[in-house]
Amino acid sequence: MDKGLQSEGNMIDVQQMIENNKKKKTVGERIEKIIPFFLLLCAAVSVLTTLGILFTLLRESIGFFSDVSIVNFYTGTNWSPWSGEYGVAPLIGGTLLVTLIATLVAVPLGLMAAIFLSEYANDKVRRIIKPILEVLAGIPTVVYGYFALTFITPMFQSIIPDLGIFNALSAGVVVGIMIIPMVASLSEDAMNSVPNALREGAYGLGATKLEVVFKVVLPAALSGIVASIVLAISRAIGETMIVTIAAGATPNLTFNPTESIQTMTAFIVQAATGDTTFGSTIYYSLYAVGMTLFVFTLVMNLIAQYISRKFREEY
Repeated sequence: MDKGLQSEGNMIDVQQMIENNKKKKTVGERIEKIIPFFLLLCAAVSVLTTLGILFTLLRESIGFFSDVSIVNFYTGTNWSPWSGEYGVAPLIGGTLLVTLIATLVAVPLGLMAAIFLSEYANDKVRRIIKPILEVLAGIPTVVYGYFALTFITPMFQSIIPDLGIFNALSAGVVVGIMIIPMVASLSEDAMNSVPNALREGAYGLGATKLEVVFKVVLPAALSGIVASIVLAISRAIGETMIVTIAAGATPNLTFNPTESIQTMTAFIVQAATGDTTFGSTIYYSLYAVGMTLFVFTLVMNLIAQYISRKFREEY
């Protein structure tokens, strides 16, 4: 009798366990169905944000171009919105001048730093130098701006006596210093992804360390290196505080780096913090300049993605 009750009790326990497992499985299946939608939502946030920014810029820019000819806007050489002159070429020229100087500073220094960290430095040295290098990326850009104004410019003035307090040279150099970590870090990652078998094969053929770096590692990591450079240039184009503080506020279409200039981002800061009437043409010009800046950075990012796909090496 006791054995029968015990068997019946065991059967009830087993059935209960089966029911509990079914419930757990049902909950797990529901979670499995929900998770993909949650992940899709997370992935869509950046896309929706970009579309929202693009919609805002387009909507306000249309209001500007209804008053100002788009041809005159991009071909005009005089930028004085408070006087009714809306030729954006000086702002584009100033932006490109600062970006060019920054690129000339950041690319050689960043690449050399990446080569040293990837190919020459031991683990102990790499653990010390790389965090110090990446600290540059965390410094607020307003600090960089005052560093350019109070340190870099006086230093250059001792070499170039006619250099003004506000100039494109100091701003470009400091923007270049700011983007060095981006070039160095991404380039080092690209070099570290090159298989050691390629290096060992080159050494087996009698190549020196320098020949391995420039004839094997750099060509193999070319896509990542070029992508890092393009992304750094895109970052330099969109820089705001450094050029606002150190480059001046003079819309000047010039290729002389010793003169004061104004970039697109610096104008946006100037107009947004000034006495700009809401709904006026000057107000809408902020969005037209912002739209131009958006197109510049978008094109640079598309170029980086294209180069990364075109020249990617798979091992």
